[in-house]
Amino acid sequence: MKTLYLDCGMGAAGDMLAAALLELLPNQDGFLAELNGLGIPGITVTREASVKCGIQGTHITVKVNGKEESEEMHADAHGHGHSHGQEHEHTHGQEHFCDGAHAHHHSGMHDIEHIIGKLPVSAKVKSDILSVYSLIAEAESHAHGVPVAEIHFHEVGTMDAVADVTATCMLMERLSPEQVVVSPVHVGSGHVKCAHGILPVPAPATAYILRDIPIYGGGIKSELCTPTGAALLKHFATKFGDMPVMRTAAIGYGMGKKDFSAANCVRALLGETEDSGDTVAELCCNLDDMTAEAIGFAQEQLFAAGALDVYTIPAQMKKSRPGILLSVLCREADKERMLRLVFQHTTTLGVRERISRRYTLARTTESIPTELGKVSAKISTGYGVTREKYEYEDVARIARERGLSFADVITRIRRSEKPHG
Repeated sequence: MKTLYLDCGMGAAGDMLAAALLELLPNQDGFLAELNGLGIPGITVTREASVKCGIQGTHITVKVNGKEESEEMHADAHGHGHSHGQEHEHTHGQEHFCDGAHAHHHSGMHDIEHIIGKLPVSAKVKSDILSVYSLIAEAESHAHGVPVAEIHFHEVGTMDAVADVTATCMLMERLSPEQVVVSPVHVGSGHVKCAHGILPVPAPATAYILRDIPIYGGGIKSELCTPTGAALLKHFATKFGDMPVMRTAAIGYGMGKKDFSAANCVRALLGETEDSGDTVAELCCNLDDMTAEAIGFAQEQLFAAGALDVYTIPAQMKKSRPGILLSVLCREADKERMLRLVFQHTTTLGVRERISRRYTLARTTESIPTELGKVSAKISTGYGVTREKYEYEDVARIARERGLSFADVITRIRRSEKPHG
């Protein structure tokens, strides 16, 4: 199984994660050219070699309108200087924490959605970006005690963070790991200054995002894990724990800006785990007193919560009543959450469990140039077979824009598809 392992022994920030994943690509300059060509307002992203404790890796620099946002700039404007990485997302409640000498514009979730909606990236990447931002906004809402709709992002910091999050989500799609294993996260220790005063590390928003995730502190007095880093880890991680037995094919080091007694980096290892199968739980129950709409709603909730698959089969119930067999496939780590949802959204009084081994093909996503424009294709390989399937959202978008049928778009894509590797 294609596995990505993220070593967060020095925490995580958005730019560090992006830099570590970038090092796993053979054509790093090509990816940066694509990222810079997306049209994120005012953004230029560059990379440079960086050495920490004798280890060479990559540091990513994001400039907004030609200027790199410094800690001093943010400390002057907001009283909050970051001490880790090069990431500067600052989310606020109703207060914008600006003084008269530094009048900055701010953006809310609606503005973020507007920016992301315009990006020429796949539907999956857009969904991943917005999911990460939703985690951050929810955490800031909880920390500041204001509704999510009133959370605002500092303009310059927003563009910086949008670039980091977009880059990470694009790289995850490009690498397409079947599972992402993340080490326990080192959050640092001490305190951090912000507009509210002096706060403990991890900062409240970061601590909220990292609920149910193994974290630890230590002797390094600094904020090692940022809200954006935490949100990216939470969104993409399949599980948290020790590095699995794997055959490593590529290793990347994403460097922060500060120097500490330990190498200030996120390490990414990409390879194949020894066992190509994984264990899944199958949860089943019989239903004979629910409407089709109610069952459909239950399925939606289970998929949204991370179920691998949810399906129904017609069944003959007691007293010859027609019914439905509901089956939910999920990872064992998600079993308790799925059980709660099954009981919450169905009328069943009991759920059966069966543990199974699952074997899957390795999957990657490629952007394919065609006469109708670029189309994302999912390539599945393994066990002597190769399959290709075009991304539904891309095909549907082209069909709507050109007034074609779905089948016609597929035919024209296949006819004009250029060779890809």
